[in-house]
Amino acid sequence: MAAIPMLSSFGFARWLRLADWLAVAVVASLPWSTSVSSILIALWLVVVLPTMDADTIWRELMTPAGGLPVLLWVVAALGMLWADVPWFDRFHGLSGFNRLLVVPLVLAQFRRSGHGLWILHGFLASVLVVLFLSWALILFPGLPWRQKMPGVPVKDYILQSTDFLICAFALLDRAFDEARSKRWPWAVALLTIVALFVANIGFVVTGRTALLIAPVLLLLFGWRQLGWKGVLGAGLLGCILGVTIWFGSSYLRERLDNSIRDLNAYLASDAMSPTAVHLEFLRKSLSFVEADPIVGHGTGSILEEFRSAAVGDAGASSATSDNPHNQIFAVAIQLGLLGTAVLLAMWASHLMLFRGSGLIAWTGTIVVVQNFVACLFNSHLFDFTQGWLYVFGVGVVGGMVLRERDAKLAARP
Repeated sequence: MAAIPMLSSFGFARWLRLADWLAVAVVASLPWSTSVSSILIALWLVVVLPTMDADTIWRELMTPAGGLPVLLWVVAALGMLWADVPWFDRFHGLSGFNRLLVVPLVLAQFRRSGHGLWILHGFLASVLVVLFLSWALILFPGLPWRQKMPGVPVKDYILQSTDFLICAFALLDRAFDEARSKRWPWAVALLTIVALFVANIGFVVTGRTALLIAPVLLLLFGWRQLGWKGVLGAGLLGCILGVTIWFGSSYLRERLDNSIRDLNAYLASDAMSPTAVHLEFLRKSLSFVEADPIVGHGTGSILEEFRSAAVGDAGASSATSDNPHNQIFAVAIQLGLLGTAVLLAMWASHLMLFRGSGLIAWTGTIVVVQNFVACLFNSHLFDFTQGWLYVFGVGVVGGMVLRERDAKLAARP
């Protein structure tokens, strides 16, 4: 790669290392602060862009993993042309897609960098601090810390549960590797940390989406380890853990009971509640897509569609939002089946990127699968923290996988 002219070869190497350290800082900040993450992402872009040349970026754009996120952005940019809303709303709608442009940049950086593990370790260390602080606030409630809610020291419980799941399943795979190598102290230590993550989700604070993601990841983990026998074993283990947590966690039972009561109230009288609003959003989203199924209503049109549909309504039917709490509908309302096809192809290409074996490929699988399942109930690609977590997760781990493939190809006669 050719450096920009003003940088010497020594300066260019230091610039690359600085970009890697800034990437570490970005992912380490994501569980903690949106404003800090925004500043660090801007600094990272300022540093990393001068290290890229056209050939490097073009190589990633010509791959499905790097090109499809950009294609989805292009479709969204074109979607502004047929949106029947003010241009401010159109650009606001496009802003949710903007971070997808960064995916090929992160892929390119960590395809050439040998420091991808720095980023993974930085994220793990950051989430471990959140974990221990969460437990400390529960065990010692007198600590002088302004909690978002009990057991949630920063951000929100949905993000916290997501971070804990990602780290738990990555460490679970590593624990199995240590056990196969008969390094029992390391295996026990890792399993203990996994247990702390799972117990926090089950007994301290639970994101309902995490309860749906966990079984999917557990079955996938069993399949990767032992095939169908592993799936059966993982299913049995999941049932045992589920029953244990259910009877041991009054908090979890209360969460699920509240959701069931909200659902029954919505079916009976359209009563206003978080569950009812989500269901109403899904019902109306389907009707919006049916009204213009091919190219959608245009970028930035979601809020106007909900406003028009809520005129004269009451209860949950009167709720409006620019977030239908489903990523597929969030794209389909604006860009129709055209945009939805690109979105699904993007997820599929990222999942295929991590079809190999080993901890790195498994980590990438965790990032993609949890995002896909969560996006059935949220618009996480458009949410700041979850969206950037996906961009850097796929980009860093995907770059590491591509770097390993390039090394194997180069080693062939």
